[in-house]
Amino acid sequence: MYVLGIESATPVASVAVAGQGGILAERMVLNRRTHSVNLLPMLKAVLEESEIDRRKLIGIAVSGGPGSFTGLRIGMSTAKALAWVWGLPVVGISTLASLAHPLTGGGGLVCPILNARKNEVYTAIYDCQSEVVNCLQEPMAIGPLQLAEILLGYMRPVTFLGDGVPVYGSQLRDALGSIARLAPLAASFPRGAAVAELGLAALQEGRGIDPSALLPEYIRLSEAELTWQRKNCPGG
Repeated sequence: MYVLGIESATPVASVAVAGQGGILAERMVLNRRTHSVNLLPMLKAVLEESEIDRRKLIGIAVSGGPGSFTGLRIGMSTAKALAWVWGLPVVGISTLASLAHPLTGGGGLVCPILNARKNEVYTAIYDCQSEVVNCLQEPMAIGPLQLAEILLGYMRPVTFLGDGVPVYGSQLRDALGSIARLAPLAASFPRGAAVAELGLAALQEGRGIDPSALLPEYIRLSEAELTWQRKNCPGG
């Protein structure tokens, strides 16, 4: 059984093929090309490099957000199109959970942060100490100093990772002192391998869905939606 994983929620595009024996192939790129240009050639490459028949795929996993609205739409549209053509179920994987996943079993308190702009981060809080990751705080959009206040309540060292670290890492360190730890840059990129591995587990548990039912987890309204709301619901 194999799963194709697609990650496009941030400026990083990453795809991978995972099976019960591990990750067979993975590609990742961070360049100026849009995900709509990068993804299909990368998907074709990892399927060829994994040397499996596409008909052995049991489903497609895709990063479900939060993250870039445009990136999420491109990744999900790609996953849906392939799933419809190939007759496969799909599963959406939290972008934040996939970032925390590689630290499972020894990461302690882990806080992925993605740059949500407007002086906010998309984040969640996970306990990664055991082999089963425990989500302590569901995904949210919040200011870095507000996040620091929440984390102080746990009184535990916390590891930050994600593309919000270069932007807000110093603020979090100033607010949290010695309990704040910043993961190396290599651990901060969302990976198609993590999406594929989590997707394989989800599909084996029967959590795959029809492509038409797949929806992104935006967390907050887009700028276009906010503009419409201001124009049409001025008193709301």
